[in-house]
Order: sequence, then C-alpha cells, then structure tokens
Amino acid sequence: MLAKTYTVAVNGLETTTITVEVDVNKGFLFHLTGLPDSAVKESYERIRSAAANVGFRLGSAEITVNLSPADIKKEGSGYDLPVAVGILAAFGNVSQQRLSQFALAGELSLDGRLQPIRGALPIAIRARAEKFKGLIVPVQNVREAAVVNNLEVYGMESLSDVVQFFNGSKSFQPTVFDTRKEFYANQFQFDLDFSDVRGQEPVKRALEVAAAGGHNVIMIGPPGSGKSMIAKRLPTILPPLSLAESLETTQIHSVAGKLSRDSGLISQRPFRAPHHTISQVALVGGGNSPQPGEISLAHNGVLFLDEMPELSRSVLEVLRQPLEDRKISISRAKYNVEYPCSFMLVASMNPCPCGYYGDRTHNCACTPGQIQRYMNKISGPLLDRIDLHVEVPVVPFNQLSGMADGEPSAVIRERVIRARRIQEERFREHKGIHCNAQMTERMIHQYGEPDAQGLNLLRTAMERLSLSARAYSRILKVARTIADLEGSEKVQSMHIAEAIGYRNLDRGDWAERGI
Repeated sequence: MLAKTYTVAVNGLETTTITVEVDVNKGFLFHLTGLPDSAVKESYERIRSAAANVGFRLGSAEITVNLSPADIKKEGSGYDLPVAVGILAAFGNVSQQRLSQFALAGELSLDGRLQPIRGALPIAIRARAEKFKGLIVPVQNVREAAVVNNLEVYGMESLSDVVQFFNGSKSFQPTVFDTRKEFYANQFQFDLDFSDVRGQEPVKRALEVAAAGGHNVIMIGPPGSGKSMIAKRLPTILPPLSLAESLETTQIHSVAGKLSRDSGLISQRPFRAPHHTISQVALVGGGNSPQPGEISLAHNGVLFLDEMPELSRSVLEVLRQPLEDRKISISRAKYNVEYPCSFMLVASMNPCPCGYYGDRTHNCACTPGQIQRYMNKISGPLLDRIDLHVEVPVVPFNQLSGMADGEPSAVIRERVIRARRIQEERFREHKGIHCNAQMTERMIHQYGEPDAQGLNLLRTAMERLSLSARAYSRILKVARTIADLEGSEKVQSMHIAEAIGYRNLDRGDWAERGI
C-alpha cells in the first residue's frame, strides 16, 4: 500500500517542500532513498520503537521510503514524524483522508514523544506558501511556528496524538498567537540602561552617533574604564525592530536552534558577544551541516568583540567582506548557502598589552615596540571599515561618586529614532538602504557632500593623517549622521570636524599621545 506525507527541508534560510512516499509490500527489508544524511538514515530504528511504545507494532514487510525531490540532501531528525506517519498510513493504521492538507516535522524519542527541531519558523512560512491547511510540530516549537498567520499550527506531545488527530478519534485546537500584541509589548523591556553610566559623556555621544547611523565603532581604553558596560547598553538606544526585521532575525535564530520553548518573534535587537577564542567557522557560519555564525545571529543587531586584538588575526580578517556586503556566502564541496549579516560591529580594546598605556593612575610596563605590535594585530583594511574610533578614559573617583545618574536610554533613543526617520525618508526610493552606514559611493556624493569650509577641513585632515579613500567615505557618512541628529539638511564644517575627531587611530601620533 502506498502513502504520502509532506514536510519541509531547510538549507540555510532556503526551504523546499519534501514529499515522503512510503510503499509497503511483502518482505523484510527497509529502504530509504532521497539523499538522507546519517540522522535521517537512523530514523527507522527510532520510528519502530516509538510506534511499538504507543501501541503500533510494525509487522514483517518490505518498506520503501523515498524523500522527493531525491536530488536535495535531507539533514536532521525532523523527518522522523512524517516518515513515521507515512509508514503507519501505509500499514492502514492512519487515515489518509487529510494527510495531503498538512505538513509535519518532528523528532521521535523511543517512547513516542516528540522532541523539538530546528527551523520551525521557516518550515511554517514554507507550509503557508505551499497552501497547506496546517502544520504539525512538537509542542516545544508551537509558539515559534504559530507566528505565521493564515496557517493552522498544532503542537503535539507524541506520535499517538498525531495518529489520533488524523484518525479523528481526538479533537485538537490550533495554537492562536497574537504576533503583533506580544511583539510590541516586549520591545522596550530592557534590564540595562544608559543612566547607569556615570561620566563618559563624549563616549556616550559617539555611541549615539553610531546608533543613529548604524555605524561600526571601536572603543580604546584601559581596563575598568567602562567599555563593556557602555557596549552592552547600545541595544537600548537603537531603533526598535520592525516586524519584517524581527521575522528575518527570528528565522536565523530558529535555524540555529537558539530560540527557547516560549519564544515567538524576537522583539529586541540581538546582542552577540562571542569569546575571543572563537573560530572562523563559529564566527561566519558553516560546518559539516551548515549553520549560521555569530555575524548572522547578530543580524539587525550588534556584534560585540571584546578585547578585539586577542582574537586570531585570521578570524578578524574574515570580517572584512561581510562588513561591506552585509551578507555571507559559504561555499563548500557539499553545499552553498547564504546568510544575511547586517550588523553593527562594536569592538573594544586596551591601548597596550598591559592595558595601562596613557592611564594616569597606573604605570605602563610596555615598550613602544610592544605597543605598536599590539596595535598592528588589527589590520589597516579592517580598521578602515570601522567608522568611529573612540577613546575611553578612566573616570576619576570624585566624578564617579559625585555624579548624578546619566541620561536615560529612552531619551537618547528618541533622538536616534528621529534621525533614523530622516534617513528612511531620504532613502525611501533606494531598495535595501535604511541608514547612512549603508550608503553607496554615489549616494554619499548625493546626500553627504559638505559645504566649502567643510570640504577644506576634510582635505587638510586627509593630507595630514594620510587617510584612505575608504576613511574619506566613512567620515562623510558619519558627518551625514551628525547632521541628521542636529536636524540639518546640509553637512556643515562642524559636522565634518566632529566626524574627523572620531578617527583617532588614524592619527600617526596616537601612540605617543596616549589616552
């Protein structure tokens, strides 16, 4: 007897509808075709035990399972449920009347319970696009999949529940999820706030500029000066995620298996802070089974690299292309996937190996050669791609103890949102451009050209600091953002001057001046 069920294969963020064809004849063998990986090949042993433990013993028969289309590699344990239901339907234990109306995905444990899978959200999106009436997933994934409207999503506890659902012997209700209500309710619930930061007004101003234009920033200062504290509060002043951005971000985290059981849509911008021992693959993605890396998990959010010079030089260099293209293409012998990675890079570093160069409260034990070698760990091309270089001095005790709370994040965020609205209006006819940091060279000349005085100031800085053409573009982008914060239609000399002030590491005398 022949039976068919349906599921969805996830490759990167791309999805393909898979037809599971099961044929049962006289015999004793089990055949599985359609480019299955090891996890899929092992499914029959899990299915046999799960079926037996919920009251269905598979008799002696030759079972042939084909996963169509057969030229797409099938990976993961999410095929357990559709294959199991297909086999039971072929044996006559499951009614086939409604099988064509539903897609299924889930891993089976030996006792018949359903275990969570990765990629439930993109699977649900594909199921809706293919006009399926509904989707059946493990109960742990139901909130994630129920984000998709116009699709009945059922969260099941066990294989027995799925069988009863298709046989009509037990009634189940689809999960209803008010996406917009929960999304907007959690957007501004932060545990951290910029009001916790005492002093460091120039640094907070630089972070406000970075947030307003989506610019990359690096902070240089001795240990304990507040670099990590300030960086962790950056998401609290960024504009809130739109629903489209949230859906895209949630899909990436779903594929990576990073969503918790109670998660729906991600409502706040991601903040990823990998350890400096991270490998290239963990940072950009890939592996035996392609998975998103940290740069993709930070999509539409912030990637924070603490102690940046401590990262491997080879790891740092792989950031150069993603920072420009805002996407990462991973090509291997067995697969080729592409992930989005439009993120703000926020990095921090000490000014020298011991950390106290230029600190008035500590003596630096490093030689000029050691300081230069330490600084050279970050290559010029990578440094060129970082728009703002910000010095973070130690806050004196009398200021630290005597100052009132700083400006709260909500106030700063309002200014940032106003600046972003100006940019959205400016770029409304340019697809894929949402902020100043994403401007092309043509757009820089169109929207960011300074007045005559500002142009002379920029020419002088270029000559004295020996800046590259990329640094020139970065200065104009930052100046455009500063002008937007001021509500100025034109980029003026004072905006150029402030933007040049954020290129500290380009100055040849930086190592001699200290912080």
